[in-house]
Amino acid sequence: MKLTQRLALRYIRTKFKLLTAISKKKAANKAFQLFCTPQSRNRKKLPPVFEKAEKLQLMLNGKKIRGWRFSPTNLPSAEKTAEVKKALIVHGFESSVTNFDRYIKSLRKKGYEVLAFDAPAHGRSEGKTITLIDYKELILQICNTYGPINSFMAHSFGGLALSIALEEISHTENHRVALIAPASNTITAIDSFFKFLKLDPAVRIEFEKIIIKKTGVSPEWFAIKRAMHNIKAKILWHHDEEDKVTPITDALKVQEANYPTITFVFTKGLGHSRIYRDNKVTKAIIDFL
Repeated sequence: MKLTQRLALRYIRTKFKLLTAISKKKAANKAFQLFCTPQSRNRKKLPPVFEKAEKLQLMLNGKKIRGWRFSPTNLPSAEKTAEVKKALIVHGFESSVTNFDRYIKSLRKKGYEVLAFDAPAHGRSEGKTITLIDYKELILQICNTYGPINSFMAHSFGGLALSIALEEISHTENHRVALIAPASNTITAIDSFFKFLKLDPAVRIEFEKIIIKKTGVSPEWFAIKRAMHNIKAKILWHHDEEDKVTPITDALKVQEANYPTITFVFTKGLGHSRIYRDNKVTKAIIDFL
């Protein structure tokens, strides 16, 4: 961590300590806002595959959401007169669908129409904050507007949002879902957030009250293990043993539930982001979808 980053972190921790002494409720509100605010935004130059894509736009809670539609480049002759299969790519926190151009190109060659949107407060979409509910609602709107969608691929935070959304999407065991290092539950993310900022445990109580008030459910509800009871699709789950963002221990807890629809593949040395750029992982996912 650079000196400027350490100084900024020290300032934030001190600020929260002072605010907590004044009001734990106010500290919790400020913490929740920060928790939902990406600290970086990917606005790098679009990869070449995006240049000829159809530009799409949706409105979500008053914010413009930017997306792209990619037509298939190698449609099997038997499918030319049938409805084209569609795939949706869902990125993670502080990421963008522009990071997944390798999947877009491969899925197009496989005959898929590919849909890809930047989440609120990410990439080229508007907004400053995002919640799981926001992301879930976006996925549902994409499916309702451009679906039906046959296959899904999601990374990190996007994997949890997709899992929650799938509970409300009509689908069967013929649907395919590729999860790459998904966030398995919200509790782990909150734990890491509070530990990193060294927030008072009393603030945590107020923090979780905010989530309950906004969603009607406790943070524990936002978990893939729970959502799997309502998901019929076949799932290919890749996770790295050295992932420091979405720990493999959470993935192992889901594996212990022995859901027959999930196939787990564990890697080593790829971490949280390199895993989706790995050639073997990419090929396995494309073959599966």
